Amino acid sequence: MKLKLASALALTTTLALPAQAEMLSVVGSWSNLPLHRNFEAPFWTEILPEASDGALEIAMTTHNEMGLGVGDVFNLLADGVYDVAMTVGDYAVADAPELEALDVPLIAMDADTARAKSEASRPMVQDIFRNRFNSHVLAIAPYPPQIVFCNTEVTGLDSLQGLKVRGSGRMTAQFLEALGAEGVNVDFGEVPGALQRGAIDCAVTGAGSGYNAGWWEVSTHLLTLPLGGWDPVVTAINLDRWNSLSPELQELIETTIRTEFEDPAWAVAQGGLIDDIACLTGNGECPYGEARDMVLVEANEADLERATEILLTRVLPDWANRAGHDWAARWNEEVGQVVSVTIPLD
Repeated sequence: MKLKLASALALTTTLALPAQAEMLSVVGSWSNLPLHRNFEAPFWTEILPEASDGALEIAMTTHNEMGLGVGDVFNLLADGVYDVAMTVGDYAVADAPELEALDVPLIAMDADTARAKSEASRPMVQDIFRNRFNSHVLAIAPYPPQIVFCNTEVTGLDSLQGLKVRGSGRMTAQFLEALGAEGVNVDFGEVPGALQRGAIDCAVTGAGSGYNAGWWEVSTHLLTLPLGGWDPVVTAINLDRWNSLSPELQELIETTIRTEFEDPAWAVAQGGLIDDIACLTGNGECPYGEARDMVLVEANEADLERATEILLTRVLPDWANRAGHDWAARWNEEVGQVVSVTIPLD
């Protein structure tokens, strides 16, 4: 583990750290997915306590282990029910519609662009979480690109017309409806049953998430166009709890989470997508286990052009109307310039 910087910081600030360890209660994202298993859990339960030289102790669970509704995670954080929480930003948009712009679909086709967009969005996200959820943002890390699993034959974007599709966020649902599909709201854990029963025809999630959750058992075709963006997971700490920590501990947490959690999670994002698709389709080596045999459906230029048109003429303007002119103008200035996309404003 690369702990040199964090360990050095901890050692140089030992005298300023509290004599009694600070205990943080931490609620992670989906416990069965790679982001939690490979990055969240090791960071909070091993890396950060070690880097703090005993000044921090962590009690960790996940929102699904607690039985929390995903839309409640950040509201309970705001109330101080626990100290730190992490989940997909899109789960909180019912309370903060401006947060939808963290994960605009189809404008980041690779991990480098997705991270650049995420970094450009961070000042907005910090303000949203401070004002809406009484919390301080510590990290934004990716799930893999949100692609389409179908239990029916599809050949491209036009094939989704008339199908019932579970989206991964409000923007994705609006995009699907613009295509002529029916956007259906189904919780992640209920998707396999819904696909098997025919309650939905397709569902959007990350390739790795779908592989680990067994969606390949109830799906036949995999459309790799990232209709749902990258589903960024926001890690935040209750603001009152954050302000109660010493400046030295605050700096230690922010430095270490950047180098030992965010950076590694983003570093494997692109390669992870390639491996995940190989595992789902058998097109290439699967490093995780047995490869499956879903039919790989790749987007063509016509699909990309149509998707971009829908995004610019319908999805983003609709978000601007709901979030408000000021948020849309700020997005144009801080994020749009990075991804070369401008929302038309009146």
